[in-house]
Amino acid sequence: MPVKIRLQRHGKKGKPFYWIVAADARSKRDGKYLEKLGTYNPNTNPASIDLNVDGAVTWLQNGAQPTDTAKAILSYKGALLKNHLAGGVKKGALTEEQAEAKFTAWLDEKAGKVGAKTDGLAKAQAEAKAKALEAEKAANEARIAAAVVAEEVAEEVETAAEEVVEETAEAATEEAPEAKEE
Repeated sequence: MPVKIRLQRHGKKGKPFYWIVAADARSKRDGKYLEKLGTYNPNTNPASIDLNVDGAVTWLQNGAQPTDTAKAILSYKGALLKNHLAGGVKKGALTEEQAEAKFTAWLDEKAGKVGAKTDGLAKAQAEAKAKALEAEKAANEARIAAAVVAEEVAEEVETAAEEVVEETAEAATEEAPEAKEE
């Protein structure tokens, strides 16, 4: 029975969520599986991967073949490296302690890279938020300035209209007595 390590799709339309499973190669994509090895959520940045590395290594040593995407995920989480180191231990090239030390060093380095990426994303998000806040402040100041100018213009028009009304009223009162004298 050929075994594949592959992704099994879950989640709703447009929001995929995958289980990483060891399954018979002849079973359906979302069908029966032998063992669930972990989960993969590509909707987050960086993508969140939860993987049972020891279980994946066991399946790889028993002959399971990962699909291309599953192979990339296993490589990212270090399952392929651990399998490689286990092969070296079997052949006698390494001791168990040396293999474990190399794997731990690799995990620490990988965690540093992932942490740096998450920090960079958080910093970029904070900068974008600050830029948006500055743009909003500038727009509010421009809106307030435009309102003040419009208010001043309205006051000038109102005072000019009052002056015109007063002048018209004075001119009308001056002409009205002259009309009565005739």
